[in-house]
Amino acid sequence: MAVRSTAFWPWALGILLLLTLPATAQQIISPVHKASYSRDAVLTKLARAEVVYLGETHDSDQDHQAELEIVRSLYAKNPRIAIGMEMFQRPYQKALDQYLAGEITELQLQAATEYQKRWGFDWEYYAPLLRFAKQHHLPLLALNTPTEITQKVARQGLGSLTPAEERSLLRGSVDTNNPAYRQLIFRTYQEHQGHTSQGFEFFFQTQVLWDETMAAAITNFLQTDPDKQIIVLAGKGHIQYGYGIPSRVARRIKVSQSQRRPLVQYSILLNPTDTPTTSGQQPAADYFWYTE
Repeated sequence: MAVRSTAFWPWALGILLLLTLPATAQQIISPVHKASYSRDAVLTKLARAEVVYLGETHDSDQDHQAELEIVRSLYAKNPRIAIGMEMFQRPYQKALDQYLAGEITELQLQAATEYQKRWGFDWEYYAPLLRFAKQHHLPLLALNTPTEITQKVARQGLGSLTPAEERSLLRGSVDTNNPAYRQLIFRTYQEHQGHTSQGFEFFFQTQVLWDETMAAAITNFLQTDPDKQIIVLAGKGHIQYGYGIPSRVARRIKVSQSQRRPLVQYSILLNPTDTPTTSGQQPAADYFWYTE
């Protein structure tokens, strides 16, 4: 999501800071089992998943140190990984591929992805992770919805999408029927009245569009390259309780690959300051990862 042009989305505001030397995990808690686990035990379990979600607060230095630590550690266990980033919008996948292939420089990548316009923060916040991916030949996936499309849905709703836009971004059905997720977004809507959406329904539909767009990109990669693990970097709001991206990936995989073994996904909330509670019987994440 574009920070400057879609200010009504509170979870995406902030800066990604990826430092060269990551901090060490201090404590990892499972809200599922209500227990603490060692770093190595959790990483071993994560390495067996098809998808690992890292839910960040965008302006937290500790979160971005943890992201780099986790990516490096999982790569050491299994080099067949890809990194999905909500920080790049879907139409600019080709530019990421060109950067990884050494065909364009980092400066050219910024220009080709319209980075300053669509995200706008210091490039060095992202550079260590991008350079790690390039060094080790790891695919980078542009996951996010183009700003122009999210602005249109915020004004006119999902019904305003053209067939071509639906095919290119969504590639399947859209689920707006989760009452718990709707209530969660409604609380956010009530807290932030300075947005550009025309009423809650379009506000909610915009969030669902972001989730479904990213889920479609992840699902497509899983189907075309099933031997790779995907590590997804996204805001906590897209991950917690599984309502956003994870449940939509699971739904799409179940529909399109009914004979495949059950999809294994794990979600991690990085350094949550206000520890999320359960939603009914649903824990906020599989793990809370705290760094020193």
